[in-house]
Order: sequence, then C-alpha cells, then structure tokens
Amino acid sequence: MFGKLTIHAIPYDNAIIFSADILMAVVGLSVIAGITYFGQWKYLYKEWLTSVDHKKIGVMYIIIAFVFLLRGFVDALMMRAQQAFAGPGMSGYLPAGHFAELFTGHGTMMIFFVGMPFLIGLMNIAVPTQIGARDVAFPYVNSISLWLTASAGLLVMASLAIGQFSEAGWTGYAPYSELSASPSVGVDYWIWALQISGIGTTLTGINFFVTIIKERAPGMTFMRMPIFTWTTLCTNILMVLAFPALTVVLALLTLDRYVGTHFFTSGGGGNQMMYVNMFWVWGHPEVYILVLPAFGVFSEVVATYSNKRVFGYKSLVGATIVIALLSFTVWVHHFFTMGQDATRNSIFAIATMVIGVPTGVKIYNWLFTMFRGRISFNLPILWTLSFIITFTIGGMTGVMLAIPGIDFKMHNSLFLVAHFHNVLIPGMLFGLFAGYHYWFPKAFGFRLDEKWGRRSFWGWTIGFYLAFMPLYVLGLMGMPRRMVTYDDPAWQPFLIVAAIGALVVLFGVVSMVIQLIVSVLNREQLRDVTGDPWNGRTLEWSLSSPPPEYNFAVIPRVEGRDAFTAMKEAGQAYKRPAQYNDIHMPKNTVAGFLIGALSFFLGFGLIWHIWWMGIASALGMLATVIIRGCQDDVGFIIPAAEVERVENERYRKLQEAGVA
Repeated sequence: MFGKLTIHAIPYDNAIIFSADILMAVVGLSVIAGITYFGQWKYLYKEWLTSVDHKKIGVMYIIIAFVFLLRGFVDALMMRAQQAFAGPGMSGYLPAGHFAELFTGHGTMMIFFVGMPFLIGLMNIAVPTQIGARDVAFPYVNSISLWLTASAGLLVMASLAIGQFSEAGWTGYAPYSELSASPSVGVDYWIWALQISGIGTTLTGINFFVTIIKERAPGMTFMRMPIFTWTTLCTNILMVLAFPALTVVLALLTLDRYVGTHFFTSGGGGNQMMYVNMFWVWGHPEVYILVLPAFGVFSEVVATYSNKRVFGYKSLVGATIVIALLSFTVWVHHFFTMGQDATRNSIFAIATMVIGVPTGVKIYNWLFTMFRGRISFNLPILWTLSFIITFTIGGMTGVMLAIPGIDFKMHNSLFLVAHFHNVLIPGMLFGLFAGYHYWFPKAFGFRLDEKWGRRSFWGWTIGFYLAFMPLYVLGLMGMPRRMVTYDDPAWQPFLIVAAIGALVVLFGVVSMVIQLIVSVLNREQLRDVTGDPWNGRTLEWSLSSPPPEYNFAVIPRVEGRDAFTAMKEAGQAYKRPAQYNDIHMPKNTVAGFLIGALSFFLGFGLIWHIWWMGIASALGMLATVIIRGCQDDVGFIIPAAEVERVENERYRKLQEAGVA
C-alpha cells in the first residue's frame, strides 16, 4: 500500500538532517498555529490561495523564492564550511553522500526555486501594469502555474524529511542519475520536482507571451514597450521553446528508471551524450531566461534614477533579441571535451564569444544613460552599479572558457564554479534584488527601509568577492569542483577565505530579513500615497500603490515611449476621466490551488511507487480541470459606482499629498 515508503525513510539516525527536520516542523506548525490563533484562514483562502489577481500571484511567487533562497544559502554555507575544514588529515563534518546532496540541492533550488519564481513574480507584478492591461491573458492558468511551482518546491522540502534528495548533481547527468548508480528515491524527487515546476513554467511562458502580444493598451506599439516588457517577451519565448526539451529529457530518464528502457545507459544501447545534449539545449537558454529579465530591471532602474530616457532604446531591444537568438547556438560549449572535431568546437566557441557583443552593448547603454544624469543613489541603482562591475568580470572569464583549449583544462575545476556564480549572482540575483526594491512600494504601498537595505547590499557585494575570487585562484591551481576532502595544503587558506566570504554574505541575507521586518513595522512612515515614489517613467507608476484589483479605471492611450513621463509633462497624468464604466474581472477559483496540491501527491506517489496515490491524484487533477472548464460564470462585474468610489479616495490622497 505504501510502496517503497517505510519508517526507515525518516533520517532519524542523521543528527544534522533530523535536526533540520525538527526545525522545519516547528516553523511550519508555528505558522499554522499563528494563522489559526489570529483567525486568518478565511482571509488567506479568499484573498490569496484562490486569487487569480496577477499582483497577488506575483507576491506569492516572490515569497516562494525567498524561502528557497534561505534554504539554498544554508546549503552553500554548509558546503563552504565543509571544504574549509576538510584539508590534509581532516575529514570535515559531513559524509560524502550528504555533501553530494547539498551541492545537488543547492544548484537545483537556486535555479528552479529561487531564480525562476523570483523573475516570474516580478513579471506578474510589473508587466500587466506596464502595458496598460487589467490582467494577464489567462488568469486561471496563471494560478495553476503558481501552485505547480509551489507543489514542486514542497517535494524538494519533503525530501529533507522523508527519504533523501539526489546526489547526482543539479544537472542529473547519466549515468549518475540512472537506477544502477542511484537506486534511492533521491533522483526521483529531483525528476518530479523539475517536471512539475517545468510544466508550470511553460504555461507561464505561453501566458505572458499572449499577454504582451494581445493585451497592450491602445497606442503601445512594440517600439513603445518598456524595456522590461521587451526582455519579458523574449524570456517567455525562450521558456516556451526551451522547457519542452527539459520535459522530454526528464521523461526519457523517468522511463529508464521506472520501466527499464535504455535511452541513456551505454551498456543497454543508449547514449549518455544524448542526455547531455538535450539537457543543455534547455540549459543554456535557461541562463538567459534568468538573466534577461534582470537586464530589463537594470534598464528601468538606470533610466528612472538617472532622470533620463534610457540611452539607445532601439539598440537595447535589438541586443535583447540577438541574445535570445544566440542563446540557442552555444549549448555545446558545456562539453567541448566530448571528443567532437575541432571545426564544431570552433563554431560553438565563436558563437559563445559573439554573445558577449550584444551584452556589451547593453552595458554601454546603461553607462551612457547614467552619463550626465541626475542620479539618485537609492538601493536599486546601487545593486545595478554592483552588477555592472561584477558581471563584467564574470563575462570576461566566460570568454576565457569559450576557448576550447582553456575550457579543456578548466571545465571541471573551481574556476568554472567561480565563473558560473560570477555571472548568475550579479546577473540574476542582483537584478532581482534591484527589482524587488524598485517595485516593492508598488506592490505593498510602502517603501523598504534604506539603512538595513544598504547593510544588506554591502554584505552581499563584499561577501561575493571574498567567497568567489578565491575559487578562481583554486581553479587555476587545479582544484576540481565538488570535492568533499582534499590533500593539497596550499588550497586550504583560499577555502577558509571563501568560507569567511560566505559568512559576510550571511550578514547580507540577515540584514535583508531585518530590513523587511523593520519596513513592515515602520510602514506608516514609509507609506507611498502618490503611487509614484521614484518619479517613474512607465505606466505602472500612474496607478495607486498598491493598484486596485482592476489596475486601470480607464485603459490609457499611449502616445510614445516612457508613457507616464509624457503624461506628467503634458499635465495629463492625474486628469480625471469624464466617466467610469463597469469593469469585468475574473472570479477567484480554488481550481489552481487544488491542481497544485494534487500534483504534489501525484509526484510523491510516483516517487515512492505508491501507485494508488498517483492514479487518484491524476484523476483528481483531470476532474478539477473538467469541472472548471464546464463553468460558464467565471467572471464578475465591478460596478462603475464602486470604481468611482475607489478612484475618488485615491484622488483625495493625491490632493492631500499635493500631487493632483
């Protein structure tokens, strides 16, 4: 009845993991007790769990990202601590298997459950309001995407308490992920978590692609769209094209493990390199899926805080499109060592180097935007400046690794680990942090505390250099990646410095948590009543903070780029419409939450071979989709009188603030 699941699946004999399980259980029960004590279950259900409002869905995505940022960062700290104290004659404090779980879990969580939810969260909060839309094209599908991501994340969390996570690395290369090498359920947790979240991400890609194509306000042509919307459009095209490759390779690996096929087992006639090729056909565009939205954030931030139009709009758009196209032409640089001929290696090396050109164009655009601008050094632009300097270093080391001869030597060393983090931490995480500080007032109606934000910024920036620059040196000294112990005493001082760097980053993480708490406590002093705390240039800043459920009382007509700045200059920004009309909006639905919850049990049942649970969950999901599909009344009307009441209240606050 319970398949492979027994009491021995709970790791009570491992003090570290069992302590983490108890801590996780205490935190979870405390949250449930707190919600019950304050009587907030009804509010939670009506306003959040069943919501199809893109703004609330965006907030929930970012909460998921922050939870996994904390979990993934703890894994990173444990790895740094292990290597700092695992030199000659020492074994550290972690067994090899647990260390392998840590680097697999860290990579998986940071890519799939920090980067992806964070960027999709920002898209949800900003894009519909930037293009003058009332909602995304498919609000119900948006809800399903969120809860599929949440349930996949819950599977990763469950692996900590029941069974174990994969030890095969975040890429899951065969043969390490094949049944013969990994007979435990760890790889199955990895497969189903990625498969479920990947389906949710593909749905998001379709949803936002259609939203941007079909839901733009009158007058907002493609060449009038904000840069963040442009990068979101290209990112979602990449999602739709790339994620099916991941879905297929995971499905083939599943067949190898569950029914005994041999797609990737060399001994059975399969081909391990087919796995590597298919994985990176998804994997390298994924790098740009993570980075392109951050580039869009930097473009918005640089223009707003420099009080100038972004320099070279057309070249920024062109560079974004070129990067998106080239991202599909470089995947082979992940395995120059596979034994292919020099001609093919040269083609992919050149393609990899060429992608640095449009990236460089963007950096020059941002610098020229700031040139002679009246720059306000708020937190978003501090994150942007740190990104420009740090990312440039990472980009140059990437060009080094694009040379097959150098890559042959460095590919399996810590040099690659340093480069990877040198690109993705500033290129993705710093961009998402910039967007988080930039749009937080729009989502919640008050700004984040600057003092603790600056402490967090310096912790992350200084800690990054201390943590990762030593890894470049260690890579040049020949230290391979993923070593649980080592014999060379010359490596240990650098690893100790790297561990100290991780502690400095910890200061940045803790400061960010404190910043949020302090901001909530001081929200009245930090309140934004204008809806435009940064003198913004795009349409979302024309709305109140937070925007009403319908976003725009009257859909605006766009006359040019930087639409809101143009309205302010023309004296039209806060002009009242002649009249208000009824607004049709989608109803909340529990279907998305139910599908997400059932997908968790589907994944859990398949991982542990509890077939009845898997079948019942799949049937439940199918029934939910059919029932929701048969409902005709899925919307409701906000009366014009209610719209007028909400807008009158907004204008009253604007008048008190001396804005309108």
